[in-house]
Amino acid sequence: MLALAPAAGAGRPAVAGLLLPPSGIFALAYVHSVYRAPSAEVFTARGGRFTMWAVVSSSGGVIDYYALDGTRSRTPDGGWALRLAVPVTYDELPLIATPIGRRTLVAGGRCLPLHPASGARAITLTVRPALDDRGGPCPPPFDRLRFAVGRGITASPSS
Repeated sequence: MLALAPAAGAGRPAVAGLLLPPSGIFALAYVHSVYRAPSAEVFTARGGRFTMWAVVSSSGGVIDYYALDGTRSRTPDGGWALRLAVPVTYDELPLIATPIGRRTLVAGGRCLPLHPASGARAITLTVRPALDDRGGPCPPPFDRLRFAVGRGITASPSS
């Protein structure tokens, strides 16, 4: 489990230690294991919960792989986006991160790799206040995945 920064004090909202922008939008980016394409699940955090409302990828095959109902479109940089017909809300999200998929959080132009150098790591994503940001510059291929949160898919649906 990935520990968060201390919840005490007047911290900013963060997911797993990556500070969120005022919009609350963040992405869980990864390299798809079948299509080997940079992809991301896009969320918005509100309070202590977060809602997945879109999937983006450089490959249309990844969008098909999800087999979810929603509106499919192209992003300005040639990627694919799927806005979910029924967004899914979480209090926490358990994951397994490996070097193959390279799961990485992306928010506000910064990244926080979640995967270990080897083996696997169990992680639980939650949103809580944090006093410091553990994020940094986005490594390849996620430095090119800005279409996930910033171009073509910039705001979550109203709820």
